[in-house]
Amino acid sequence: MKQRTLGTSGPSVSALGLGLMGMSEFYGATDDERSIATIHRALDLGVNFLDTADVYGGGHNEQLLGRALAGRRRDEAVVATKFGARRQGNVATVDSTPEYARQAVDASLARLGIDHIDVYYLHRRDPEVPIEDTVGALADLVAQGKIRHIGLSEVSADTLRRAHAVHPIAALQSEYSLWERGLEAEVLPAARELGVAVVPYSPVGRGFLTGTVTDLNALAPDDYRRVDPRFQGDNLARNLALAERVKALAEQVGVTPTQLALAWLLHQGPDVIPIPGTKRISYLEQNAAAADVNLDADTLIALDAAVPRGAAAGDRYPEQLMSRLNG
Repeated sequence: MKQRTLGTSGPSVSALGLGLMGMSEFYGATDDERSIATIHRALDLGVNFLDTADVYGGGHNEQLLGRALAGRRRDEAVVATKFGARRQGNVATVDSTPEYARQAVDASLARLGIDHIDVYYLHRRDPEVPIEDTVGALADLVAQGKIRHIGLSEVSADTLRRAHAVHPIAALQSEYSLWERGLEAEVLPAARELGVAVVPYSPVGRGFLTGTVTDLNALAPDDYRRVDPRFQGDNLARNLALAERVKALAEQVGVTPTQLALAWLLHQGPDVIPIPGTKRISYLEQNAAAADVNLDADTLIALDAAVPRGAAAGDRYPEQLMSRLNG
């Protein structure tokens, strides 16, 4: 597996990481033993950048990763987790106070069963809490050895600059893919100006760019995509046309649509490190192979034309969650 550097002074990580969220919730039935086998296979393949969060499955996801790494495998992994997004029942809140950061990191370390977190992200920012205060608290955690590097998620270019002025930010995790390119206008240039790596989540559009999601009725009853605006009504019909364009180009290149979408992201620059999520070894292996797909200039131009910035129909989250993006 090819390697990329997380920021200017961060660790070397696999060019493609592994998002673990779906191993606990949001995308149908889960199976802990199968998920642990997938994590182990990822490490065998050199996919060492493993992404979780304290809110996924109410802590289950971190515990699952801890089980997978127990014993000798901790040193093979670069562990990234997050704090700041909280849920009580169906109520979602955000807490980026320094007090909560100190509380959350200890809870994550205990669930993971490790003595330090390699990359600790602020999952979502509370606009009422100055980013300088939050990053100042995270800098203290770096000094204490509880975390090694600081990351942010879904923040604006201005917030990123303010945060970086307090302490170097290694990574910015935000949604970025062929069908979600809003990052390119202001946030991606700011990250590059500061030497911050960009870690795209949902790099294949929550599975949409795989070309396999055509009917919501085929999804599990608790699948998040049943409420995702881009999978609804007229939006779904318009977006299916985009997926078909990607599928056609993938056939020309001789790869799967998923591999084409991931390869496109990797070609956006050496500072882009996607973290596709999966629960299955077969999909993991397919994703990992995308790191070796070389796209020529004509294919990249064709992809830009097929799925230009802003082409996707619908908001990327339900209305109540949109306000927490690009904080």
